[in-house]
Amino acid sequence: MKLQYQSLKDESQLIFTNFNCGPSQELLKSKELYKILWCKEAGVTINIDGYDVVLKINQVVFCTPLNVVSLSQQEGLLAIVFNREFYCIQNHDTEVSCNGFLFFGSSQPPIITLCEKDQKGFESMFYLFQEEFETKDNIQEEMLRVMLKGLLITSSRLIKKTLPNPKMPKTQLDLIRKYHVLVEQHFKEKHKVVDYADLLFKSPKTLSNLFKKIGNKSPLKIINERIVLEAKRLLLFSDKSAEEIGYDLGYTEAAHFSKFFKRQVGTPPGTFKKNYKKSPL
Repeated sequence: MKLQYQSLKDESQLIFTNFNCGPSQELLKSKELYKILWCKEAGVTINIDGYDVVLKINQVVFCTPLNVVSLSQQEGLLAIVFNREFYCIQNHDTEVSCNGFLFFGSSQPPIITLCEKDQKGFESMFYLFQEEFETKDNIQEEMLRVMLKGLLITSSRLIKKTLPNPKMPKTQLDLIRKYHVLVEQHFKEKHKVVDYADLLFKSPKTLSNLFKKIGNKSPLKIINERIVLEAKRLLLFSDKSAEEIGYDLGYTEAAHFSKFFKRQVGTPPGTFKKNYKKSPL
């Protein structure tokens, strides 16, 4: 099954699929698509950025266009896939509050587990998606966009419930989201917490205390993990040398990048790449 809306005018597209056909599997290779994958059967394995992730039944994972995704099996998944032209996460962030939580909120794609009530809600939304794809008229695009917005709002609410302190004031939650988004935008040239504190008009101590309050990773760890993730992606999925990758990530000296990578990962960049090729993680 592959149900698709596509506009030739603005190149926007939204796809609903279960990956049981070749063309839908090719979607995962695109570097332009956001991907929401819902596991309908237990033990479905997907590979994200070189790492196998086993999804349990009724778990949903949210991947950005940057995530490199592949499937070891096609059965048991439902997916909503869309590009920036159809729905811009950044531009609509004030409406859905998903940027920084569902997308670009972690060095690893977030996963939510649906309880029985949430499962019924998702079943209803996905059923309505399928129904709407079969309705061809001049308001179909807007209807699909509104439905996607509803799915993102529901998912954002669920992901917030997984926080150690889900009742945190909205102003503090917004600050955490903004920090994640800024790290995504600037991690290649800004490697210190103070850089982001300045952009947020806060002190580094304020940020550290805030992240400590919710039991989350420290602000510095979030920066470091994002740099490491990009380094791993480039090492595994590009032909660039470790020196070139280090330069791309803001390190003027190859030795500084190698030292940073080894401190974070446990092995130098070259060794990491060789070990992965011998035995994929």
